[in-house]
Amino acid sequence: MEGRKKETSMAARITIIGGGSYQWAPKLLVDFANTPLLHDAEIVLEDVDPAPLPRMVELVEHIADVRGIDMSATSTTDQRHALEGADYVVVNISTGGFESMRYDLAVPARYGVMQSVGDSVGPGGINRALRNIPVFLELARDMEAACPDAWLFNLTNPMTAICRALTRETSVKTVGLCHEITGAQFALSELLDANFLEISPTVAGVNHLPFITALDVAGTDGLDRLREVLDDGDPDKADLVRQHQVKFELFSRFGVLPGAGDRHVVEFFSGFLTEESGWGDRWGVHLTTIEERELDQAHHIRQFEEMLTAPAVSKWPSGEMVAPLIACFELDRPGWFPLNIPNHGHVADLPADVVVEGMCVADGDGVRGRDQVALPPAMAETLHRVSASQELTVEAAVTGSRDKVVEAMLLDPLAGRIDFDQLAAMTDELLDATRRWLPQFALA
Repeated sequence: MEGRKKETSMAARITIIGGGSYQWAPKLLVDFANTPLLHDAEIVLEDVDPAPLPRMVELVEHIADVRGIDMSATSTTDQRHALEGADYVVVNISTGGFESMRYDLAVPARYGVMQSVGDSVGPGGINRALRNIPVFLELARDMEAACPDAWLFNLTNPMTAICRALTRETSVKTVGLCHEITGAQFALSELLDANFLEISPTVAGVNHLPFITALDVAGTDGLDRLREVLDDGDPDKADLVRQHQVKFELFSRFGVLPGAGDRHVVEFFSGFLTEESGWGDRWGVHLTTIEERELDQAHHIRQFEEMLTAPAVSKWPSGEMVAPLIACFELDRPGWFPLNIPNHGHVADLPADVVVEGMCVADGDGVRGRDQVALPPAMAETLHRVSASQELTVEAAVTGSRDKVVEAMLLDPLAGRIDFDQLAAMTDELLDATRRWLPQFALA
């Protein structure tokens, strides 16, 4: 995907769609403050909910004052206005919020489909895609008119389906950014007693099912070292191993290591979230409820309130890649990131142009896959099925076809494990329950 080299010293203009998010906006703003290139960035905070926006602007002003930098912010609920002149558009939204997501979890549960997350795949992930994709397409069309050269950085789930819809239907330069591989690198650094900065993975897959097929750790074979650690059974590392039981089980059987957290990985396989396993309990996987997510939101708000009066601004990176990716583009200095972009051969087992996750090179010329990676047959076939379901999900979201939704559910590992007639009934119930957020299905 081609970019543009910065030819002037003008400050970067960064628009955050979902700029009122207590979870995402503060961490991104701190990352900008920790990136010298962005000290004079112009931040535009846009949100459909006007209530948190003035205080988010206040946070930017507080950060700028504490750090003595020129970073500034404005806010608006007018999306088109927010996009005017943007260099980068960062998107973190949830169409319908927790209200709509309750149905994503509750309806499938009545049909015997339990979901640990429910935002990427499974019936919940599919239904979430149907809500979010039309909103993203409207945003992209506004970008084509207001800032056609800007990059869209998507932080929203389901990342693969959303990015695929954007790259299929629009001309907007789109990249999906997910922190799961970064999290895996931190866990591996602890298990292998290695410096995080000396860990370099080779990655192939889709979002929340990226496989680490090779691992360089300061010039040594990190996967071989991992096998030794798992075989040794060091009691000091037992808790960390238990937190990643699923990925280590798959690694021991297939030789490649899933790079996302187990709570995501289990939703791509039909055999982990079962009644026999206590719905994932035997594997250390918890089914996250809406109530727990609401508690997390309250925690984010408390953290935000503390940041507003804190005498210092954290210098720790958040683990998100927005700021470092912008720096690579602006300075034309290459960086290596796990990114979600169209497949141009760097994930050899999947068709061209479907969105995949792999290690990419980013610089002033844009982003491109770094490696060409093939997976073991069983994992390659798993990815084929998941990707096919995601393609059908995108088609359903764009066309409003209920038949395509059913087809996507049939191919999905979680949804497809139930009775055929029940699957169709579950799909109808999900679509009907969330119809207020699904205008494209109104005539279906």
